[in-house]
This record gives sequence, C-alpha cells and structure tokens, in this order.
Amino acid sequence: MGIVGLGTVGEALLAMVRSAGYDVIGVDSELDVLARVDQRMKAADAESGTESGDGQGSWTLTDEVAALGAAMLVIEAVPDEQSVKIDVLRRLDSVCPDRTVLVSTASSVALAGLAIASGRPARTLGLRFVRPPAPGSAVEPVGTAMSCDDAIAALDAVVADSGLAVKSLGARVGEDATPLVYAYLNRAVAMVEAGYADQRSVDTAMRLGCGLPAGPLETVDQMGLGTIHAKLLALHASTGNAVYRPAPLLTTMVEAGLEGRAGGQGFYTYDALGRPEDIRHSVTSAPAGRAVRTVGVIGSGTMARGIAEVTASAGLPTVLVARDRAKADLALAAVESSLAKSVARGRRTPEAMASVRALLTAADDFAAIADCDVVIEATAEELEVKRAVFATLGGVCRPGALLATTSSLSVAACAEASGRDHDVLGLHFFNPAPVMRLVEVVRAPRTSDQALSTANAFCARLGKTAVPCGDRAGFIVNYLLFPYLADAIRLLDRADVHPQELDAAVEDGFGYPMGPFKLLDTIGLDVSLAILRRLSDEFPVPCYTPPAALEQLVAGGHLGRKSGQGFLRTRRNP
Repeated sequence: MGIVGLGTVGEALLAMVRSAGYDVIGVDSELDVLARVDQRMKAADAESGTESGDGQGSWTLTDEVAALGAAMLVIEAVPDEQSVKIDVLRRLDSVCPDRTVLVSTASSVALAGLAIASGRPARTLGLRFVRPPAPGSAVEPVGTAMSCDDAIAALDAVVADSGLAVKSLGARVGEDATPLVYAYLNRAVAMVEAGYADQRSVDTAMRLGCGLPAGPLETVDQMGLGTIHAKLLALHASTGNAVYRPAPLLTTMVEAGLEGRAGGQGFYTYDALGRPEDIRHSVTSAPAGRAVRTVGVIGSGTMARGIAEVTASAGLPTVLVARDRAKADLALAAVESSLAKSVARGRRTPEAMASVRALLTAADDFAAIADCDVVIEATAEELEVKRAVFATLGGVCRPGALLATTSSLSVAACAEASGRDHDVLGLHFFNPAPVMRLVEVVRAPRTSDQALSTANAFCARLGKTAVPCGDRAGFIVNYLLFPYLADAIRLLDRADVHPQELDAAVEDGFGYPMGPFKLLDTIGLDVSLAILRRLSDEFPVPCYTPPAALEQLVAGGHLGRKSGQGFLRTRRNP
C-alpha cells in the first residue's frame, strides 16, 4: 500500500495499515515531515518492542511518488484543494499499474470529478473522515457510479483490516454537524485567547463535564490548526456568520507555522510519539489550605443530596440542612436509596454503605453547621434566596470556614451577602454529583488564596478533578456547550433537518457520546432554557438567545427525558 501526504490523516493511516499487516510506503514532499514521521514510527516500535514481521507490515518513507510503482492501493491524504488532489492522482496514474486502486480523502471536492481527472475513473474511490482516523473511529468508503466492484472490495478489505468503523458520513455531517462542532472549537480558542482559562482547564472541563473523547483544543491540534482555520474561513465566507470568523489566536498560530500534533507544536507540545506533554496547574506558590474534617450542605434537592452522598462517601461527617424537618428526612431517605442502589449494582458493600450512612445527619436548623469546616449551599437557583442563605451563613459559621455555592449565578453577590467575601467561592458540581468527576472551582474577585487552596484540596479528597475559572455566567462548560446546543435547535427551522439524524451524525462523525438533541433531553429542556437565559442576560449576542422551539416545548410541559417528550420521544416503562 501507499500513503501520499503524511499530515494528520496520512500519518494516522500509515500507522494503522502497517499495524494491520500491510507493507506500506509513505510519501511526502516535505523532508521535515518525513523525518518527524520516521522518528515517531521508530519511537512507537521501540516502546512496544515490535518489529516488521511481528504481525505488522514493513514501512518505508520517501519523497518520490515513483516509489509506489508496485502498490496495489494508494490513499492520497494531501490538502483538500482540487488542483492539488488532481495533480497527485494523475502522477499516481502515471506510475502505478492499471490494477492499482486510488483512494482520495477529499471532503469538499467532488469525488466524481477527481475520479475522471485521475485517468482511471473505475478505480478511483473516496475515503471520508470527519476527524483523524484512529482504531474504532468512523469512516465512510465512497464510490461513484463509475466504480468497479473489485476496487470497492479492495478498499472495504483495507478498512476492515485497519479496525475502522464504517458509518454514513455524508451530507448531514458536512452540511450541519461539522459547522456546529467547528463553531464550538472556535469559541474554545477565543476563551483561551481571552485569558479566562488555559487550554488544559478548558480541555479537562469539556472532557469530564460532557464526556467528550477529547477537549476542544486537543481536537484542534489533532485535526490540524491549518485544517480548522481553512474550514472556518470557508464557513464564514459562505454564511457571513461571525461565529465562524477564526479567533485571532488561531490565525496567529497558523501564520507562525504551528500545525498541531502533526507538526509537534500547537496548543500543546508533543513528544516523539505524538503524545502531548503533561502540563499541570502549578499550586506550589499557593498557601496551605485549612484542614477539612466536617461538611455542611444546605438544601434538599437533587444536587444537595448528591453532594452529601459524595462527601460522606469520602469519610467526612456531613450535615444536610433543609427548610423543615420533613424535607430533611426525605432528603436523607433519598441519599439512603441512592446508596442502596450502589450496593445492588455491586459498586459498594453493605458494610461500606453502613459506614457512609453513619456519617450523615439531617437538620432543619442552620445551627447544626456552625462548626463545619466547609459549608456548601445548593438551594433554589434564585439569587435573592442564595443571598439570604449566605447572609445567615456569614453569621452562623465559625471563622475561617469555607463557604461555597454550587450556583451558576454570581458568586460575588453571594460572597458580599455573607460579609466575609474572602471565605466564599463557587464549587460547581455536575449532576449526578456521585458520578461526575468535574468540579469548576470559581474564584470571586475577593476570594482568598487560602480559601482556594482549601477548595482544591477538598475536591481532591472527594476524588474530583478541580478546574479553576472566573466568576461569570456559564463558567467553562456551559459557556461553550449551550451555544452549540442552541445552534442545533435553530437548525430545526429547516425542513430537511431531523433531530435523530443530526444526533447520529455528531455521534458517528466526531465520536461524541450524545448528539445535541439527546443531550438536551438528558439535561432537561427547562434546565437548558434557564441556563441559556442566564447566559443571554450576561452575553447579549445571538448565539446565546434561547431558540423559540425550546421556549415553546418548555411552555408545553415537554421537558425531555424526565417528562417522556422533548426533541425526542422517550419510551417510559409502565
């Protein structure tokens, strides 16, 4: 086999077909690209201890297309420009035997035209990717009306041997799913450029908060900065929509010659195997946090109960305070039910459940949390309610206690009401709290370094990953996630867009665990609407405006999975 063009896609294909046992020749006109791929292939062999013949094929790198004179199948993975692809295909036609199958990775160039221009229309096929290939990722072998059966069979065999998943990645991905995801990637670059959060924080938050296979900056590096930049420019030119105007930071990086993973440098620096260097947040200069021995949780809803379960499961005596005794008892019973389910599923032993339960108490009086080291407010999402709670906490809690809100409302407003701003910050847990690993740690303008250190150590004690961010609507996850979801809803204004199809396109093409509509129904349409309204209040730009379809569904009581009907219909057990 041959691979022409050893950028992001070509390099990945080279490694995959070689691992499948094919002898492969990689061709690229750039000597530095050949040297980098050579280094990575050798490093991968050294690390795995494998050699050609150990179930793997041989590999050769060259800058001469003529070296492919004996190849039975050649994949071109050169830039997605018609003239460039036609030139490569014609050169391949001139050096390869008549039986050789030529395969193009074109995404925006018509395959039929390339097949005709190649000189062998019956034996020129396509291989469509949305993201760089990896074992198990989606790919679509594409033919034309001119394609012959044996050529199609040859390509199908290579795809199957390489461990790729055959999916339909046609017009729906190109026309709808790709622009949705690219706008999200562009917003993430702009967030890093603005200094709100660094790339590691953004990527960690989106991976853990949304279950994505990679964070947005990791994705940009993997797909190639130049590829993302060119596609955004094309989308902006064709639509005029400002969301596709490339973030200035992306443009600067491309102009500086940074390529991403393929070139060894992008938003991250990559080692000889193409792995990102491990960049961690430095906390060495921060003062030591205070010891946390007891926790108070204010509230009786889903989030309050989940946090109480998490803190008690971490071995911390926890007091859950509700508005009245009945609500306190019901909340405690709900936690017990959750613990019992974890026993039934084999996630903890009955003895462990008893130990956790012994650490939990419930109360209806704020005096019960007076001596707690950390107090977490998880009441109704209304600022005046929260300010009243923090005013009480400021007078009841012992000096030095860390006071935290789970709210996406203003942390600074809660802190001001407490009268002890330096002790207050946000701990934005994700639902369900016992399962989700992410906590966005929100620093208000007057939060002390010691409070921040205490919060970070506390999250680590809970087994959570703390990601720092500033006090503004949406923090990291919701700020990036919800315009993407709103953009998907607005696509329903077109008659040819169907929620199930768009979900499948995003899931298959980009490897996301849920498409936008399935995710909206899971979150809850009422919750999604409230978040968008909050974002729109602080950021009055079109992408945060709640779509009319969302408003109408919520007004009609269609809230998603919990009501059985949202953008999708959920089958409910009788």
